[in-house]
Amino acid sequence: MAAEWIRRDGRHGCQRSDVGDVLCHHGEGFFKLENVKIPDTEMALLDKSIGLEECEDLCLKNCSCSGYARANISDGGMGCITWYGELIDMREFPKGGQDMYIRVSSSHLAQYGKKDKGHHRKWVIIIVVVPLIGAFILALLWVRMKKTKAANKPLNSESIRSYEEGSAMGKLRDQAGQPPSDVLIFDLNTIQTATNTFAAENKIGEGGFGSVYKGTLKNGELIAVKRLTKTSSQGIEEFRNEVILIARLQHRNLVRLLGYCLQQGEKMLVYEYLPHKGLDGFIFGDRHYIHLDWGMRFKIISGVAQGLLYLHHDSRLRIIHRDLKASNVLLDASMHPKISDFGMARIFEEEQVEANTNRVVGTYGYMSPEYAMVGQFSIKSDVFSFGVLLLEIVSGKKNKYKFKDDSVNLIGDVWDFWNEDRALDIVDPQLNRLFDGREVLRCIHVGLLCVQPYPDDRPNMSDVVFMLSNETKLPPPNRPGFDLNTNQNFDLCSSTMSGGNQSIGSVSITAIQGR
Repeated sequence: MAAEWIRRDGRHGCQRSDVGDVLCHHGEGFFKLENVKIPDTEMALLDKSIGLEECEDLCLKNCSCSGYARANISDGGMGCITWYGELIDMREFPKGGQDMYIRVSSSHLAQYGKKDKGHHRKWVIIIVVVPLIGAFILALLWVRMKKTKAANKPLNSESIRSYEEGSAMGKLRDQAGQPPSDVLIFDLNTIQTATNTFAAENKIGEGGFGSVYKGTLKNGELIAVKRLTKTSSQGIEEFRNEVILIARLQHRNLVRLLGYCLQQGEKMLVYEYLPHKGLDGFIFGDRHYIHLDWGMRFKIISGVAQGLLYLHHDSRLRIIHRDLKASNVLLDASMHPKISDFGMARIFEEEQVEANTNRVVGTYGYMSPEYAMVGQFSIKSDVFSFGVLLLEIVSGKKNKYKFKDDSVNLIGDVWDFWNEDRALDIVDPQLNRLFDGREVLRCIHVGLLCVQPYPDDRPNMSDVVFMLSNETKLPPPNRPGFDLNTNQNFDLCSSTMSGGNQSIGSVSITAIQGR
């Protein structure tokens, strides 16, 4: 059975006990499960515009709806995921995970209700103390109004500098010796004119925080405007974070920020316009008007690696992106990759190697095990995401793709093919086997090293760049971290590799805790 769980074969796992009960308009409701991995989303729908209460009403009205969960777990953000049919591949974590609301029969609801012996007593207490806490709530609202008013002040150079004081960002100014040049402050009318008042035909993309529009300034310059929704969970701090970060990071493989707009409740970022948009459309979508041959793919892989190396080691502060994925890699006219979307990026102090968070943000499938399970992140979290992205570029398949019926996902399949000496079988068929086999195998090898389950076993980006560009001997990979098992003894510090150093030809990769 353990082997089945490793393959995520849940046939001998838990099953619902109320399969025979009537779950359609017979007083049924929802039971909350905490700290779980949400089910497979193949039979799920996403609605970004509604909250949790509306999500419950929506699911309750549809007899086929078997459960729901919040789509955005950051600070009670908007968005709803509803599942239809069987709930596949749910797991309970000892800590971390999400809240999931499962549809249960009225009899089960009554059973759960009996367990809550103090339910009515709690309501009496609430009714009594409400008048006492009313004044306290009003005081909190007043404080919040003052904070909101202060947060919506124009994000001019002075406010940026005041935001930097006392933070790690201030070191950028200190080390440079003088304040860096500020980005442009765009007027709302200018952006509305450029985008034809955000016309539908100018909409070129949509992300987790809002929409992206193509615009043309009066001088003819093309721009891309990222317009955050009013209900976006990205608050003023994340907005300032992205403005300040990108404005001071200069690298050919990072997207260039031209300016921002913070006016009349709008929060917008203005970027250079990149005609080819996201990488995901080329390797997963239908943008076949440009064929990505192996040379282009290797250039993209190397460019993303160079961009991450700059963020982790070569910039004046260590930057952890935390949301590297195919849709966040944009392509310019020459098909050079540029890493984008720094809203969730974090800055590390010079000697800092890891951090923890209660806000697990990012995209499942690209998250490292330690980040998805316990909220621990480091530069090695980005390395894991890079490994997933590399294997997706080589195969032309998303990580959730399965080559075989009994497989886990793309990473699991790559591992199986690697052990069977058939790794080249996962290469995208669109390449028609027109590629350098040794170079492709080296990329797959590096990808497997990057997706090791333990941070210590993954290389740094400096080692990744070296391995991709040299013919040095690589260490053998261990079983990758595609199985987020629920073992309570999961030790993030445990390394499955022997010893603390792995020799890669003339390169020595030293295992440092959390990096």
